[in-house]
Formats: sequence, C-alpha cells, structure tokens
Amino acid sequence: MKTDKLIWIPRVLAIIFIVFISLFALDAFSGDASFIKKLGGFLRHLIPTLILVLTLLISWKKPLLGGSIFILLSIAFAFFFKTNRSLLTFLAVTF
Repeated sequence: MKTDKLIWIPRVLAIIFIVFISLFALDAFSGDASFIKKLGGFLRHLIPTLILVLTLLISWKKPLLGGSIFILLSIAFAFFFKTNRSLLTFLAVTF
C-alpha cells in the first residue's frame, strides 16, 4: 500500500503541474492577430508541456530514468532563468 502511494503521488503532482503550465499557453489567443498566428503562438507555448508529458511517459515506464530526467530539467530550469545566482532567489523559487 505504501509503495502505491510513493508511485502515484509524483505522477499526480506531475500531471497537475503539466495542466497548470498548459493554462499559460491560452494567453496566446488574446490580441488582434490572425487565428493562424494565435495558433502558432499557442503551439509554441506548449513546448514545455510537451517536454514534461514526454518525461512523464518515460517515468511511467521507467521510474528511475524519468526521475533523473525530472531532476535534470529542474537544474536546467535553474540555469535558464538564472535563479542559481542568488541564494535567496534560488530558495524562493525552489521551495
């Protein structure tokens, strides 16, 4: 029973996070651009979602590999957004 919780809690949290960041892609439909340009912006905003969905699918079949990829993605996030330069910023974003 405990191992089931340890398997399902990270999966559910990943799904919730994927849905949460997918909501931000909907802002591509605001504005006065044509529908094709809005659709292109929407699809471009969904690239991080696609990466996370692929990682979730990998972790569903191979949990150790998927967990490692999630850790690598979090490190890449820290360097991409430069949250690692200030300890206070890093701790605020991490926790």
